[in-house]
Amino acid sequence: MSYQIGDAKITKITETILESFSPSALLPGLNPDVWEEHPEWTTPGMFSKSKGNILLSLHSWLVETPRHTILIDTGAGNDKDRPSMPVLNHLQEPYLGRLASAGIRPEAVDYVLLTHLHADHVGWNTCKSNGSWVPTFPNATYVFSELEQIYCAGLMAHDDRVDRARSEAGMGTPVRTPVAGVYADSVVPVMEAGLAKLIKIDGTEFLNGISFHLTAGHSINHASISLRSQGAEALFGGDVLHHPLEVYEPDLVSMFCEFPEYARTSRRWMLEYACRENVTYFSSHFPQTSTGRITWRNGQFRWDFI
Repeated sequence: MSYQIGDAKITKITETILESFSPSALLPGLNPDVWEEHPEWTTPGMFSKSKGNILLSLHSWLVETPRHTILIDTGAGNDKDRPSMPVLNHLQEPYLGRLASAGIRPEAVDYVLLTHLHADHVGWNTCKSNGSWVPTFPNATYVFSELEQIYCAGLMAHDDRVDRARSEAGMGTPVRTPVAGVYADSVVPVMEAGLAKLIKIDGTEFLNGISFHLTAGHSINHASISLRSQGAEALFGGDVLHHPLEVYEPDLVSMFCEFPEYARTSRRWMLEYACRENVTYFSSHFPQTSTGRITWRNGQFRWDFI
């Protein structure tokens, strides 16, 4: 299924569906009564009855405009060594075949826009060729946060860039750090190939109606990406939200958020922005269409798939 936002065609490129997380594991502190209030979240396509776990989608968003072919986030990737995250370890998914089915060859991608540098958002930045990691999209410019790059490079090298980045971000000490090895195999080859464009995340228009808004907390410099065209707006929220339950319970924080209090603040900003601007929201992990609208009704935020 594709969506039209102004002159942009947006298509979901699925990598895989995960059913490995219980609701309380993904969203610690979740009140079990929420399931009685929202039985729609336990229907097929949303919930694994056999395992008692929620379904999460891993995917990219393909954005085709009259001028550019763009991918937003690149999933987990094949062959990646992720021993600390077994659900992502050495995947073998036909992601590039699905991209080809949408009519796109890797060489045709002009831009790869990254909301953040976590394992399940940068994996297809690179693929293995003759035993080495090389950029999957050789003609693309990979665009992502300068501060996030500095932080992840510092973590890999165990040097003072970590403290400098945390000081600049001003969010204190995180409760977790990004998965080891991700920066080395999925970002460094892009940097070495000269394909990276590092930007400040400040809401400035980057390209033809595209802006990166700061929604830090899930990661140190997480961005939500806005696309405006012909009076319509799409918002690609990255991991500000993992599941529709967080629309109804915005104080919940996922097990993967690095700076929980700031993740809450960013989530509330994004929910208010989505309502005020009447955006079409393109999620990173919601199942089914992964797309919908956030509204304010009867004293609370609400989610509707489209």
